[in-house]
Amino acid sequence: MDKIVEEMVVDYGSYGSKAKDKIDTLLGELSACDTSAGKRWKNIMDIWTSDDLGKHLNYDVLPDGLPDTDELCIVVLGFQLKADGTMKDELIQRLTVALNSAKKYPKAYIVCTGGGTASENEAASEAGEMAKWLEQQGIDKKRIIIEDNSITTAQNAIFTYDILTSKYTSVKKLAIVSSDYHIATGELLFRAVSILRASEAGSEKLEVVSNAAWKAPSGSLSAMFQAGALIELSGDVKTAFDIYYDNYDIHSLPPLK
Repeated sequence: MDKIVEEMVVDYGSYGSKAKDKIDTLLGELSACDTSAGKRWKNIMDIWTSDDLGKHLNYDVLPDGLPDTDELCIVVLGFQLKADGTMKDELIQRLTVALNSAKKYPKAYIVCTGGGTASENEAASEAGEMAKWLEQQGIDKKRIIIEDNSITTAQNAIFTYDILTSKYTSVKKLAIVSSDYHIATGELLFRAVSILRASEAGSEKLEVVSNAAWKAPSGSLSAMFQAGALIELSGDVKTAFDIYYDNYDIHSLPPLK
């Protein structure tokens, strides 16, 4: 089943909509092996291939109409720290969007997610620095949740899911905060991990309902990068990092026909 998933997501990451027929065939093969797995990955592929993924961006602050209760959690995705452990401007800009949103929804939790990425300061973590900044801006420490073990967006999703579903069971709805080019990937992965971790297909505990973005002057994430992240969610970390570092040989898989 792992090889079927790998082939399916790499085909879409490489060929986009041209791979539709091949993906349908592979989903059929996956369902024949495991009906539940087939349903889960069908849902994930429907999200990934939808024209709506990453659209309807909300710049600078979350939109009106979200729950003003602790059912809502604002998830702020981290960004690599400077060598000395201080935050780069892009991360501060993401936090500013999160701050605006936290003030608008004062009962929502805020997850800061990101591990140690400072090459000269092992004590610093993205999430730790983010949390300190939010506290300095007046956000109550009790609202802030720190996830400081992740180094990839897939791990952001995995570890945040584990914390929320085990310790913050009031949370049902997520709003993703990041740079605009990163929102689609964040939405995809947080929705996918909830689908994969559900007790059965269709019983997801967490739902991504909105986003708020900083308008970055540049930046992009390819569909192939997203493929690697989905493979990481499925448990194949080695293949995922081969894709991240452009060491993956697509010719090792059957050609698209």
